[in-house]
Amino acid sequence: MHELIQKAEQTHMLCQEELTRILSDSSFDKELFAAADRVRKKYVGDEVHLRGLIEFSNYCHNNCLYCGIRRDNKKVKRFRLSPEQIIDLATKAKEYGYQTIVMQSGEEKGFPVETMQHIISEIKMLGIALTLSMGEKTYEEYKAYKEAGADRYLLRIETTDKDLYHRLDPGMDWENRKRCLLDLKKLGFEAGSGSLVGLPGQSIESIADDILFLKEVGVDMAGIGPFIPHPDTPLKDAEGRAFTLSLKTMALTRLLLPDINIPATTAMEALIPNGRIIALQSGANVIMPNVTDEDHRKHYVLYPGKVIPKESVEDYRENIVSRITAIGRTIGTGRGFRGDFLKQSQAKPD
Repeated sequence: MHELIQKAEQTHMLCQEELTRILSDSSFDKELFAAADRVRKKYVGDEVHLRGLIEFSNYCHNNCLYCGIRRDNKKVKRFRLSPEQIIDLATKAKEYGYQTIVMQSGEEKGFPVETMQHIISEIKMLGIALTLSMGEKTYEEYKAYKEAGADRYLLRIETTDKDLYHRLDPGMDWENRKRCLLDLKKLGFEAGSGSLVGLPGQSIESIADDILFLKEVGVDMAGIGPFIPHPDTPLKDAEGRAFTLSLKTMALTRLLLPDINIPATTAMEALIPNGRIIALQSGANVIMPNVTDEDHRKHYVLYPGKVIPKESVEDYRENIVSRITAIGRTIGTGRGFRGDFLKQSQAKPD
């Protein structure tokens, strides 16, 4: 096991069988996390990049069995922010010091292309990077977002086990989701994806395949988080909550994709009070604090236990900054593009 971890750290290559062995063995977890942390430091440095998250709509036409804002959950109070509200939140986030805004919503059709182009262009005038996370769209829609100025796009694959995907995401097409990711890459987006860990019926082998898929596609960001059962979904009685397995999956993703952005996901902190800090010490380099106003962010609940700050957006950011600096890390002053990391790592001697 020691040799496998060493191989991953030095070559950034493992096969499915090797990944499965590491994921299945808990006796070398500390060594794995330490290796991922070293690779993180070498390739992307000690800066933690903060992305201001705006949850701008919880409408969704999909019916994923694990998601709290699924179409058939009638207990959700639906909302859709206006373009002016979104732009105002982005403006305030810039004033608080954020260099990147992440606009996230359910998959819906409430924002026509022309509306999105207006929102994107207005936010880009603030001089910050913009990430979108709005689900599956056509090539033409993605192209329009890119031409308006969007920099990044996040689209989680959730699982590469196609049978499992189609059971848990009824009416959706795994191949179309992959097509979307490839389209985003073609268009020049920094493309992000990721997976859920601990889904009912998910095998260790398929988790290994998830990591290899992210490497094959060449994602620029990977979000790995634990599946947490939501009480208002069909999977409410499932086990899930696989914190350590999620952390190991994230660490192995860092070892195989050394220069990408990897967030310490909020779901980690929903399970362990210090979960995001632990993730930062195990390969992660990004945190996405929520900058949505309180009246709306409490209704964007994908899973129970989500960290919903009670203090002001500004105070919440300062709290996160103090926790990051307490572990000897610094706050990123740039926009944290993968291309910047590549230039830095190429300039460093081995």
